[in-house]
Amino acid sequence: MLVLIFITQVALSCETSAAEHKTRRDAVAAEVKGKIRVSGAWALYPMMVKWTEEFKRVHPEVRIDVSAGGAGKGVADALSGLVDIGMVSRELRPEEMAQNLFFVPVVKDAVFPTVNENNPVIRELTRMGLTKKAFLALWVTGSAKNWGELTGVSNSQKVRVYTRSDSCGAAETWAKYLGKDQEDLKGVAVYGDPGVAEAVRRDRSGIGYNNLNYAYDMKTGRPVAGLHVVAIDVNGNGRVDPEEMLGTKEQAMRAVQSGVYPSPPARDLYLVTKGAFKGPAREFVKWILKDGQKYADDIGYLRINTSQIKAALRKVGE
Repeated sequence: MLVLIFITQVALSCETSAAEHKTRRDAVAAEVKGKIRVSGAWALYPMMVKWTEEFKRVHPEVRIDVSAGGAGKGVADALSGLVDIGMVSRELRPEEMAQNLFFVPVVKDAVFPTVNENNPVIRELTRMGLTKKAFLALWVTGSAKNWGELTGVSNSQKVRVYTRSDSCGAAETWAKYLGKDQEDLKGVAVYGDPGVAEAVRRDRSGIGYNNLNYAYDMKTGRPVAGLHVVAIDVNGNGRVDPEEMLGTKEQAMRAVQSGVYPSPPARDLYLVTKGAFKGPAREFVKWILKDGQKYADDIGYLRINTSQIKAALRKVGE
């Protein structure tokens, strides 16, 4: 009888503890409410949409407004107080840091060169890729005039180069890979990641560059319909080695993670604000650094490493 009473008491105690835990958890969830405004880099936009959906499942009383527009807009909006969180897809500049810009890394991705899938020398591009020297001839010196020059075959089809018109991390990162600034990049200027992808998709002779989730289809893992992602012949041996292949999103992510794909154009992506994250925005960023990381793989980003997460949480004030 005593044993039965003891077991019953333990069971009741466990139920009470579980109920108290649920109550505390619900109370914590209810504490996070209000509005969070986010703007900035196209590169982070798909990931931020997913984070927003998942965070609101836990904190349904939070309203989160997210808009893209380029890394420059994210920084400007954050510094002016128009948003609580800016999304940035490049390294922060000294003049921005001087304005008390507060930042933490949240995920990693890369910028990839893209051409039309019906490019006149698509076979050669698939087999050989392009070297950094070729990209310099396209975007910096403008000396590459036709696809034959780039691939060593007889083809006089002129190359049409596309770049970004908006201040953005993709252009800044691609320029940095080539040893330049965004302003130095030649080409037809197009607004936004989707804009460049669409321009190249419609232009058989076009070449541009896109962030990971605009170069590859999120559902299929293949390049976006109409696009071909050009491998970088990193070692200059005149062929695309297995570890350099970018035919699928999985291959691209593996190349970035292994370090075979150069950095830049691989890079960390950041969230920024002026001074420090406050209120519900602070709770959202903390959640992104902890629970939010598990969604990165599904959307096609690379998680930041453990040491980066710990350092960012300390910075945020965990």
